[in-house]
Amino acid sequence: MRPVDPPRSIAPPNALRRRQVLATAAAVVVGTLGAPAVVRGQSGPKIRIGYWPIAAGLPFYAALEKGYFKEEGLNVEPLKFAGAQQVMEAMLSGRSDGSANGTGSGNLGVGEIASPGLYKIIATNPSNAKYVLDEFLVPKDSTVKSIAELKGKRIASGPGIQNKTLAIEVLERAGATGFTVVELPIGQHVASLAAGQVDAVYTLEPTGTVGRLNGTTRLLEAGVIAKYILGDPLAPWHGGSAALTTEFITKYPAETKKYIAAYAKGIALVRSKPDEARQYLKGYTAIDGALTAEVPLASYMLYNEFKPADVAAFQKFFDLFTDKGVFSKKLVVENLLYKG
Repeated sequence: MRPVDPPRSIAPPNALRRRQVLATAAAVVVGTLGAPAVVRGQSGPKIRIGYWPIAAGLPFYAALEKGYFKEEGLNVEPLKFAGAQQVMEAMLSGRSDGSANGTGSGNLGVGEIASPGLYKIIATNPSNAKYVLDEFLVPKDSTVKSIAELKGKRIASGPGIQNKTLAIEVLERAGATGFTVVELPIGQHVASLAAGQVDAVYTLEPTGTVGRLNGTTRLLEAGVIAKYILGDPLAPWHGGSAALTTEFITKYPAETKKYIAAYAKGIALVRSKPDEARQYLKGYTAIDGALTAEVPLASYMLYNEFKPADVAAFQKFFDLFTDKGVFSKKLVVENLLYKG
């Protein structure tokens, strides 16, 4: 017969429950005090940032993947859109709190006219012949050697008023005539060239890299906006901007400063360790794996790094949109920059 265990002391149910509650509460307090900001900051606002899948958004992608936003205790939600126009429309409708780099500055300008004071620019991604973003591509076996030879051809541009306006303007200034420009999602550019649906595309990286590496397209000319619109192949074309809505900045000033600090770390990583940063194109653009090492990178400029010459180049770009009637009134770039 099995011996009977000696009786154990059993606490009354109420006492036991109190001990459990106190122990749990103590554990929470200790854990919270010792936790990093990412844990303590979960009660903050969700920051919804729109982007579209081009290489210029790299600092934003890197800041997400490296955890820079989380280190500041921020809850950032990336919102993917088919084009820059949709990013701007989301900001207008209140469905987004800002944009990542690569969002067309011209598209943002349209939003500013529709709703004055809509946003402030925290960073741009100037590009040119050295820091490549914009380019014209043709099929690999095309006989076309210059943009001027696209006379009478069917050309695709990215979606939205900025892409189409710039494509037409570059074609005209390069000497092409009789062409037709159609808007296509940027992810369709390589396939459209390969299928013979269009004769050339005005596009943005990583499209050129994708087409070159799969053997279907050839670079006709890069840095075309700096050359044909700004008049200098090495001029900074501030074609894309990262921004935050004024509503968010006003409502959450502390979170705004933290967000910009984290975003600045993403830019610093791209500048100092581009090879490391490139891997974060994966999942956000059409580039994957080892191919990320092939993508040319734009430059980046924070709001507090602008010099008078940079503002002047940005203003010249915006003045084109005023001259072409895209903007119903003149926009002053200086007034759109975040002041800190």
